[in-house]
Amino acid sequence: MMKDVTDQLQNALRASVHNKEIAGANFMVIQDGREVFYQEEGLADLATGRKIARDSIFRLYSMTKPITAAAVMLLLERGELDLFDPVSHYLPGFSNPQVENNGVLVPACREVDIHDLLNMTSGLVYDGPGLAGQHASALFQELGRRLDGENPMSTMEFANRLGQGPLSFEPGSSWAYGTSADVLGAVVEAVSGMRFGEFLQKEFFEPLGMKDTGFWLSEEQRSRLVNVYQDGGEEGLKLYEGNHLGVLNSLDQKPAFESGGAGLASTIEDAAKFTTMLMNQGSVNGVSLLRPKTVRYLTSAALTAGQQKAFEPWHSLSGHSFGNLMRILTDAGKAGVIGSPGEYGWDGWLGAYFCNSPQDKLTILFMVQKKDAGTLPITRKLRNIAFSALSRLD
Repeated sequence: MMKDVTDQLQNALRASVHNKEIAGANFMVIQDGREVFYQEEGLADLATGRKIARDSIFRLYSMTKPITAAAVMLLLERGELDLFDPVSHYLPGFSNPQVENNGVLVPACREVDIHDLLNMTSGLVYDGPGLAGQHASALFQELGRRLDGENPMSTMEFANRLGQGPLSFEPGSSWAYGTSADVLGAVVEAVSGMRFGEFLQKEFFEPLGMKDTGFWLSEEQRSRLVNVYQDGGEEGLKLYEGNHLGVLNSLDQKPAFESGGAGLASTIEDAAKFTTMLMNQGSVNGVSLLRPKTVRYLTSAALTAGQQKAFEPWHSLSGHSFGNLMRILTDAGKAGVIGSPGEYGWDGWLGAYFCNSPQDKLTILFMVQKKDAGTLPITRKLRNIAFSALSRLD
């Protein structure tokens, strides 16, 4: 049967490249800790003909978020923070929060805490029509303008200034996808006394051997960075040269702003080391990073019934809940993909994607760089092939 599965996976990915849905990608399936399928297809650079390879480097965008959540879990199990600590304990900009109420700002009933940030129940958003969205959007625009100047915005400055703006709802009262992970990166800096990137390097990337993962890349690594493409109408695909969220840059130097929500670049092989660590309950190859109980907490759904109502309009995540910056599959019958309860993971704006299914001991990793990708139809097609063939019965 595995020959049929391999053929189906290869054919689906090749068709996506041939039809110019994507320029190129690589895809990996791991089961029982063993790589059972890997394919690379298409080009990293359409102009030069450089091919996608196993060591190609991709901008993770929001697939950075689960790594940020794991960093918070490490501090949690060490007793260095409490999930109900007000964020203002670490970032003064979050003192005296205000909430938008019918276009008027009023004092919030309570402060935003770490628990709110992990579950995106903080009232922080990326953008939108309200005052909170306008504040965040203006801040990101300033971040982009200052990116290559003499006074770039730091992780701490960004988070503190974000906290000085209004919240879109009372902390804990609802759910909205937003900038919470970027604030958590600054919290890690405040608790650890280290730059966020330095903390990740010391506590996760070095122990796991993730040598191609970080907020910036060496000259050699940049030669392996995959270009970002977008739909170009009848032309097929064209190069995307924008600067989304102030982090789509050349990655050629340590950034002042290390985005816990969107800033990391990595390879599929490095990403697999992180996902395997989670699947192994915090340990891999004799290296223990997190304790099993911590990993179970990290990968559990966390939304209350009221918060879940705000999450449910996300149609492509039907059958899922959310917790600790990840989606959690709670009702396989309602989901738009074949999967198992308890599966967790996340994707990125440019299409980087992972899921871990503890029930099936199965990991799916997909790396692509396409504007506004998220979870693409080809991502779902590939994982449906893999899950339908490799999932274990309940």
